[in-house]
Amino acid sequence: MKKHNFNAGPSVLPRIAIENSAKAILDLNGIGMSLLEISHRSKDFQAIMDETVALFKELLEIPENYHVLFLGGGASLQFCMVPYNLFKTKAAYLETGVWAQKAIKEAKFFGNVEVVGSSADKNFTYIPKNFAIPKDADYFHITTNNTIYGSEIHTDLESPVPLVADMSSDILSRPIDVSKYALIYGGAQKNLGPAGVTFVILREDILGKTDRPIPTMLNYKTHIKEGSMFNTPPCFAIYTCLETLRWIKNLGGVQKMAEMNKHKAQLLYNTIDNSKMFVGTVEKDSRSLMNICFVMKEQYKDKEDAFMDFAKGKGMIGIKGHRSVGGFRASTYNALPLESVQAMVDCIHEFEIINS
Repeated sequence: MKKHNFNAGPSVLPRIAIENSAKAILDLNGIGMSLLEISHRSKDFQAIMDETVALFKELLEIPENYHVLFLGGGASLQFCMVPYNLFKTKAAYLETGVWAQKAIKEAKFFGNVEVVGSSADKNFTYIPKNFAIPKDADYFHITTNNTIYGSEIHTDLESPVPLVADMSSDILSRPIDVSKYALIYGGAQKNLGPAGVTFVILREDILGKTDRPIPTMLNYKTHIKEGSMFNTPPCFAIYTCLETLRWIKNLGGVQKMAEMNKHKAQLLYNTIDNSKMFVGTVEKDSRSLMNICFVMKEQYKDKEDAFMDFAKGKGMIGIKGHRSVGGFRASTYNALPLESVQAMVDCIHEFEIINS
């Protein structure tokens, strides 16, 4: 039976990226050594790092005055690194889900945090609008896509202060204007690569404006100076990111990813909206193209477990909703083929015919 991987992360990767990474584990580019055992200081790995950074910059059209870093610690460490490096007196945050809340919690260790908007009142089922960003804030932090609740900010916001974005789950899924952001970060394990590496895109002029001493490993300047290799980087994860970036470029780049993702999401959302038994959980103008969340209509709630078992029997993997939301979640990241979304649609239709 074919498996359809809707996991929220770590998630589906391009098959060619997996296959080429597996080959590199056995023998990297014919050098007679495994990717897992070469020195990160070797010319072989430096070439990998250089190409990964260059391709990332090319695909996202990152301006020349920005640095790209590949670090450890996940996006969760960035919740701390961002305020350590940027927070002077006050920071502004948009509260749109669990990960935004975790970022806010870390920032509060550094001083006054102003939450300029929140969708907590409706269990994060929409993106707040008409909020005011304080001009005296050191930076404004947003989480562009919310994997747990299935909402997404679809445009590049205008901000009077440096804009910082956690793009863990929608990076490379659509074109962005990087110049509107001072710093972008995220875990790789959605659209970029496997778990274990974190990307950071930052404009250097935002650094060096705080008076506090910053621990060496938490200082962005440390990693800029050493080209992401102050300490041993997550070599294997970076290599798989490179293979994924090559795949994206060969398919037509980020614009092509956006077209594919819109088509996949529209197909599944249309099915849910016209369903007898299911209903979406997020307001339509806030719906994520990456994480599609839905539940059973009230009169069919007793059939949730039956649908989960039915879907698993059809090869659907990872569709159980997060425990804080319940219901179902289909993550439709870049590497998920349209075939899998169609299989999910067919699964919903078949279950409805049998049970409604």
